[in-house]
Amino acid sequence: AWVHGDPRKVIYPTDSYGQFCGQKDTLNENKTILFYFNILKCASPVVLINLQCPTTQLCVSKCPDRFATYIDVQASYRYKPDQWNYFRQFCKPGFNNPRKSVAQVLRDEDCPSMIIPSRPFLKRCFPDFSTKNGVLTVANQTTFKDGRGKTRNVTDLREAANGINNVLDARSVGMKIFEDYAISWYWILIGLFIAMIVSLLFLVLLRFTAGVLFWIFIFGVIGIIGYGIWHCYWEYDHLKGIPGSDLTVYDIGFQTDFRVYLQLRQTWLAFMIMLCVVEVVIVLMLIFLRNRIRIAIALLKEGSRAIGYIMSTLFYPIVTFILIAICISYWAVTAVFLATSGEPVYKVMANQILCKYANLTCDPETFNTTNVTKLCPGAQCTFAFYGGESLYHKYIFIFQLANAFVFLWLVNFAIALGQCTLAGAFASYYWASRKPADIPLWPLFSSFGRAIRYHTGSLAFGALILAIVQLIRVILEYLDHKLKGTQNSFTRFLLCCLKCCFWCLEKFLKFINRNAYIMIAIYGKNFCTSAKEAFFLLMRNVVRVAVLDKVTDFLLFLGKILVAGGVGVLAFFFFTQRIPVFAQEAPTLNYYWVPLLTVIIGSYLVAHGFFSVYAMCVDTLFLCFCEDLERNDGSTAKPYFMSASLHRILGKKELSPKKA
Repeated sequence: AWVHGDPRKVIYPTDSYGQFCGQKDTLNENKTILFYFNILKCASPVVLINLQCPTTQLCVSKCPDRFATYIDVQASYRYKPDQWNYFRQFCKPGFNNPRKSVAQVLRDEDCPSMIIPSRPFLKRCFPDFSTKNGVLTVANQTTFKDGRGKTRNVTDLREAANGINNVLDARSVGMKIFEDYAISWYWILIGLFIAMIVSLLFLVLLRFTAGVLFWIFIFGVIGIIGYGIWHCYWEYDHLKGIPGSDLTVYDIGFQTDFRVYLQLRQTWLAFMIMLCVVEVVIVLMLIFLRNRIRIAIALLKEGSRAIGYIMSTLFYPIVTFILIAICISYWAVTAVFLATSGEPVYKVMANQILCKYANLTCDPETFNTTNVTKLCPGAQCTFAFYGGESLYHKYIFIFQLANAFVFLWLVNFAIALGQCTLAGAFASYYWASRKPADIPLWPLFSSFGRAIRYHTGSLAFGALILAIVQLIRVILEYLDHKLKGTQNSFTRFLLCCLKCCFWCLEKFLKFINRNAYIMIAIYGKNFCTSAKEAFFLLMRNVVRVAVLDKVTDFLLFLGKILVAGGVGVLAFFFFTQRIPVFAQEAPTLNYYWVPLLTVIIGSYLVAHGFFSVYAMCVDTLFLCFCEDLERNDGSTAKPYFMSASLHRILGKKELSPKKA
C-alpha cells in the first residue's frame, strides 16, 4: 500500500488532465478548486464527487461569481477586455484566442459555454442555490442563458444535478455544526474535565462509602430520569393549543433543522413514554434484586480497598487508549494508501452521441495521433477515475479485508494486555497473606512486565480468535448491505440468523477471554488451559456468577449513567443559558445539542475508562474468591486468603473448615 498509494488523490481534486488541484510546487498550486465546464451534463452529485462527469474539469483559484456566456463575452471583448480577462480564467490554460469561432471553441471545449455563480463545496464549484419567497434562485435570478442560444430555468440546474439541493442542505448543516464546535470547544473540554474529576472522586470515595455512594448512584439515575419525564410533560403541556404543534413527524417529513421537531407535541410525548419505560424497568430491577445488590456492594467495598492500595491502576486505561489510538492510526493510514493505490484511468469524452469510441479507455500521450479525433470531432482523452487492471489492483478489496483483520487483532491484543495486567495486579492483592504488607512493590508495573515477557503468545492467541469472529461479522454486514435490495426472503433470513449467531458467539468469547486472562495472570498457564479452567470454575459457581458479577456490572453501569447524566444536565442548563450566573459566558449556538451530545458521550467514555478498572478488579477478586474456596478449607494448613469482610459476607456455611 505504501509503495503504490498516493494520499494526494484524496486530499486534492483531479482535473481532466490527471493533475492535482492545489498541490504545492505545481502549476495548480494556487488553483485549489475544481470547475466543471458544463454542470448540466452531470447527472447527480455522486457523479460530481466521483469525478466522472462527462465534461471538461479544470483547476481554478476561485469559483465564478456572476452569470456570463462565451458568446456575449466574445462579442464584446474588443471594448470590454475586463470581461474577457475574467472569463478566460475558466478556459483551458493558455487559451487566449477570442477570434476563434464559437462553434469550434464549444466543440473543442476550449472554454465553457457559460459560467454561473457558484460556491466551493468539497473543493468543487457547485451552483450557489438559494430560495427567495419559496422560489429556487441562483444569485437572485430564476433564469439564465446556457450559451447556446437558449434561456433556461434555474430548476434545470437542480434537475440536471439530481439531489444537489439535499447535498447543499447537508453542507449548511455541516457548516453550522462546525461553527458550533469552533465556538464551544473550550466549554466541551471543561465539561469532560469535570466528568473526569467526578469519576475519579467517586472511585476514591468508594473505598470508604461504597454502599452510600452506590445508593446515591441508583437514586440519582432515577431522579435524573424523573426530571426528564417531568420536563417532557411540561413541554408537551406547554405546546398545547399552539398552531402546528399537533402535527405528526410523518406530516412534516425529514427536516435539516432539528429544532422543528421540538415544536411538536408528538416528539415530547414519545420522549416521555420512552423515559417512563426506562424508569419502570430500573425500579422493578431494584425491587427484585435488592438483596443481591447489598451483597454486590460488599464485594465492591473489597474492590475499592484493593484499588486504594494500588492507585496506579486507575490511570492504566490511558495506556490502553494510547495503544488503541496507535492501532487506529496504523489502520487508517494503510487504508487510505490502499484506497489511493489506483492508477489514473483516462476515457474518451465525445460531444457526439453516436461516437463509437465514447467512454473507451485511452492514453492522453498518444491520443492526438489516433483516428478518434478525426472520426469524432471535438473528442478528448480526459481523466475519469483511479483504478487499474493489474493483479494488484484486482485484489485491493482483499488487502482492505486483511488490513481490517490486522486492525481487529491489534486492538483486541491491546485490550487483552490491559485486562491481564490489571488482573495480575489485583490478584497479587488477593493472594497476599497479610494485606497490605505482603503486596509486592510496584504491583501494576510488575504485572505488566510479566504479561509482556511471559504471556504475549497467550494474549495474542485469544485476540486472534476474537478477531476472526469479528471479521466474519464485518463480512456478514457487508453482504447484508450489498443484498439489501434483493427480494429473496430466504437469503435475508439466513443472513439475519448468521449475524445473530456470530453476535452471540462474540459476546461469549469476550466473556471467556476476560476470565481466561485472569487465570493466566494468576497461574501463568497457556490460553487454552486457562480458558478451560476458568470456564469450568465459573460453571461450578454459576449462581454466584449470575448474581454478583452481573449485579456489579449493573451498578457500575448506573454509575456511568449518573456521571454522564449529571454532567449532561449541567451542560444543558449552561448551553441553553438557563444558569443566570453564566448566562453571559454561554456561547450563542446554532444547535445547542451539538456540544451537549459531545459532552454527554464524552463523559460516558471518560467514566467508562475509570469504571472499567473497577469492573476488572471485582471480576478478578470474584474469580480468586471462587478459586480460594476450592483450593483451601479455612484450616490452619489451608487458610483462606480472602479478607475478613468477604469471609463474613460470602457464604458463611461454605467457609467453615471441613471436618476430617
